[in-house]
Amino acid sequence: MELTLLGTGAPLGLPRPDCPCAVCALSRGPRVRAATALLVDGALLLDLTPGAALAAARSGHSLVGVRQVLLTHPHDGPAVEVPAGLPNAGRVPDGRELTLISGHRVRAVPMDSPGTGYEVTSADGETLLYLPPGGSPAGLADDHRAPYDMVVADVTGRPDALARLRATGAVGPATDVIAVHLDHDVPTGAELDRRLAAAGARAVPDGTTLYVGEYHEVPDVPRRTLVTGGARSGKSVEAERRLEAFPEVLYVATGGSREGDPEWAERVGLHRERRPGSWRTAETCDLVPLLEEDGPALLVDCLSLWLTDAMDRVDAWDDESWATGGQDALRKRTAELVAAVRATRRTVVAVTNEVGSGVVPATAAGRRFRDELGRLNAAFADACEEVLLVVAGQALVLRG
Repeated sequence: MELTLLGTGAPLGLPRPDCPCAVCALSRGPRVRAATALLVDGALLLDLTPGAALAAARSGHSLVGVRQVLLTHPHDGPAVEVPAGLPNAGRVPDGRELTLISGHRVRAVPMDSPGTGYEVTSADGETLLYLPPGGSPAGLADDHRAPYDMVVADVTGRPDALARLRATGAVGPATDVIAVHLDHDVPTGAELDRRLAAAGARAVPDGTTLYVGEYHEVPDVPRRTLVTGGARSGKSVEAERRLEAFPEVLYVATGGSREGDPEWAERVGLHRERRPGSWRTAETCDLVPLLEEDGPALLVDCLSLWLTDAMDRVDAWDDESWATGGQDALRKRTAELVAAVRATRRTVVAVTNEVGSGVVPATAAGRRFRDELGRLNAAFADACEEVLLVVAGQALVLRG
């Protein structure tokens, strides 16, 4: 099944008309994206957008052979002029199936928001799922019969939709996931590619022709990632973003609860509000058993608080205790943690604080914590496939 993406942008396109934002300013040349529209085997057009005939011509195709035009979502603004010779556009009721003269079977998939998704099966059996902007399937069975060959969806706007598809088996390890409906709320260029790769997806320029069912190397999602940065740098948001397309995540909070501390309670509340409702939370510093057992992806936030607890347990803050066994005991605990990370089979994203770039602590205990956290960060990073440094909300790739 041949699929040509006539456009890959949000309904208003990218750049948006008269928008002064930085992403729109950078969306020039190959980064310009028209509203998303898909041409399937020259016979089926999914979403009719302004300039569809010209977009098809630029990609070396024609709309002359189109026998069916289907819409996925309500279109705002002035009516789109239908090119001469095209059939009228329409939407299929949820759950209904069409069989086209071209041999394609199209089934309407209900969404959790206004719009319709379409499951397209070619005469040769290749399967494609196309979802509207801001939409997630509401009608997939928990035991989906087989993974789709390709999914084209709003990955940046609805990563939870991808998580849902993975949970039901509709997206498997070999499914080619293509991000469309791309808008100006996500950085463009290399940063977009990095974020999509973390979700196991990719973006392609307007006019690209893909072949559904043809082998394509799916982006390799790193199994172990360390996210470091200064206070309020955005490192926790970056870590959470990397797992938002996963069907299950265990959020490991190493800070615990602090009675009588309203500021800490507010921080914890903000973190919980950001996380998807399907994530589970464990408040513990016993990370080694979690890393050694099988289970869903782990998000550990953070190693700095884990080290604080580890130093408490061996009384490492006291100079005499440190010199008479505390140092050896702490190094043993950190070595056990790093060994567990190196051997784990789970997907792990860990957050830590970057230290040593600011004011030198005034106390020996403060300097000890700074030094030990620096050593832990270096050893933990050495066991990870990917390491990110977050500065002012921007993620810099140090490894991976």
